Amino acid sequence: MRYPLLYRFWSNFVRLCKVLLREVIVYWQSGGKEPVALFDLDQKVAVVIGGTTGIGRALSLGLADFGANVVASSRRAEQVDQIAIAIEDRGRRTLRITSDVVNRASLIALRDAVLSQFGAVDILINCAGMTRRTPTISLAEEEWSAILDTNLTGTLRACQIFGEPMLERGYGRIINIASLSTFVGLFEVAAYGASKAAVGSLTRSLAVEWSKRGVLVNAIAPGVFRTEINAHMLDETDRGREFLMRTPMGRFGETEELVGAAVYLASDASSFVTGQILAVDGGFLASGVNC
Repeated sequence: MRYPLLYRFWSNFVRLCKVLLREVIVYWQSGGKEPVALFDLDQKVAVVIGGTTGIGRALSLGLADFGANVVASSRRAEQVDQIAIAIEDRGRRTLRITSDVVNRASLIALRDAVLSQFGAVDILINCAGMTRRTPTISLAEEEWSAILDTNLTGTLRACQIFGEPMLERGYGRIINIASLSTFVGLFEVAAYGASKAAVGSLTRSLAVEWSKRGVLVNAIAPGVFRTEINAHMLDETDRGREFLMRTPMGRFGETEELVGAAVYLASDASSFVTGQILAVDGGFLASGVNC
């Protein structure tokens, strides 16, 4: 080659142009935002109802890690205080307020306190829930009603109460917690399954009604995640062994593995996503024959 220096210069120039072109394309596709900024929740205000234990706790801390000020609320004051300390340790602001999804007045008080302190609510995550295993033939109406009042009507209450200022402002992200039983039947938890199937339907209905006004409503359907409450069932019962067998990844989830989905749905990265139920389940719902 007669001009090796010129060739080397030209090759490096072409390589640099390709890199710059890729950056321009990414910048354009992101709407003028840096890719990382799409997931940035800095100074956003999130309310996580049922956010002090289990999945709710993981999501509360995860949003705080991505920059949000997080108010995690539940019925027990000591748990609210514990999660508030963890949020503050991350350099984020919070409030210490209890609430109960079956008590509309407590949710209104929570909303009003957050608006008074922060001026707006950007993100709502509905994590409060309950279940009980009972053969359906002997399921008492009182038990059925209690589970639906918590899981379904409680979610509706929170969406109505926090959705009102979001709609007035023209911006909001609501994330409901669905379930595997939103899609498939599980043995002897008919009330829970009915409530979570309805949460999926509620999520889609609100998305249709509210998206034109800037409020996006989606849900996360967790697979089987180990928590303090279910550890014995998962590790030492036939039910737990069947859950594991039906999960293609061959393990149960860690609650922190739900954070990515929540941050995505809470951030500008999902600005054209609404009415969706995002399964984070290790492949459970895709599973047929696993061996």
